[in-house]
Amino acid sequence: MGKIITLPFAALLRLMYSITNSYGLSIILFSLVITLIMIPFQMKSKRSMIRMGRLSGKQAELQKQYAKNQQKYQEELAKLYQEEGINPMGGCLWSFVPLFILIPLYSIIRQPVIYFMGLSETACDALRNAAVSLGYVADTMGNGVFGAYEQVKLVDFVSQRWNEFNWTGIEGCATMFPVNYGFLGIDLSGMPGDAFSNFKMDWGVIGLILVPVLATAIQYLSTFVLAKSNGQSAEQQKSMRMMNLLMPLMSLWFCFSMPAGLGVYWIANSLWMMIRESILGKFYTKKLNEEEEEREAAREASRKLRQEEAKKRAAEQRDLEPRKPKKQPQKDKEKKVTTNEAGRVGERPYARGRSYQAGRYDDKE
Repeated sequence: MGKIITLPFAALLRLMYSITNSYGLSIILFSLVITLIMIPFQMKSKRSMIRMGRLSGKQAELQKQYAKNQQKYQEELAKLYQEEGINPMGGCLWSFVPLFILIPLYSIIRQPVIYFMGLSETACDALRNAAVSLGYVADTMGNGVFGAYEQVKLVDFVSQRWNEFNWTGIEGCATMFPVNYGFLGIDLSGMPGDAFSNFKMDWGVIGLILVPVLATAIQYLSTFVLAKSNGQSAEQQKSMRMMNLLMPLMSLWFCFSMPAGLGVYWIANSLWMMIRESILGKFYTKKLNEEEEEREAAREASRKLRQEEAKKRAAEQRDLEPRKPKKQPQKDKEKKVTTNEAGRVGERPYARGRSYQAGRYDDKE
């Protein structure tokens, strides 16, 4: 399965080499093509990352509001992402894609005879035997086990003595071709970590050491470009500080312990990535600004429409008021004498009875 995945990348790298006849330039063009191929897949991720960066203010408010209840904070944060249509993992998953490209590329660089040349294991053994007859010393670890980068040294040896080989007598090497590992005066088949043991004031040695140093510096610089293009707040950048330091340190370790060709890819990939992220960042920032302006304009239009409708209803209400019959003022009703008052004697309200008449038995003239 690993070989099937590696073969398309190897074919692309061979094509680049056939165009440039330079191992360094072919790796740089290889990284450019991979970057261009990845742009459609990175676009959705970039949009999601920028939108998450714009929500940093609301996220900080939620964090402050639910500082003592992390479960509630996570629920409200998930609700906010859902309302905004953001997948928090959408921007992270694609960030691992370069690692999946780096793994097959590492195999191509480490085993150029098998993958870059497309030769079989049998042809590789035949080539190695022919090289040994011309003075090549194989890099072995004992018990017939070859070193991790033995094929790199073998291809370099064969390329420098190409005309000394009898290619018709080496079975299975019809697709073999010389490789120019030199690039800007640096041997890309060399290991930067080994340069310290044989250090001398020579550009080839100094340049070899500078490859991982440049890879690390550019990787670190790319973290700031990425943060700015994503619109990350100061708090978000602070939370990512450890990761931003870890990745460049990994670059330093990888590039010192592997052939310099891989370091060139690391440098080129970081440079192309910064250009890509800057362009996509500006594009989607402008696009999201326009979308927010449209939404704000729609909300403002809706608000004005509601105000106009409210004014219209108020005007209609005022027009209807004169047509309504006015209420006649109620006349004061004469106070009827109740039984309580007519029959009251002191504090006794019913002392005289219902039919009592005060002057019934008075003498009449």
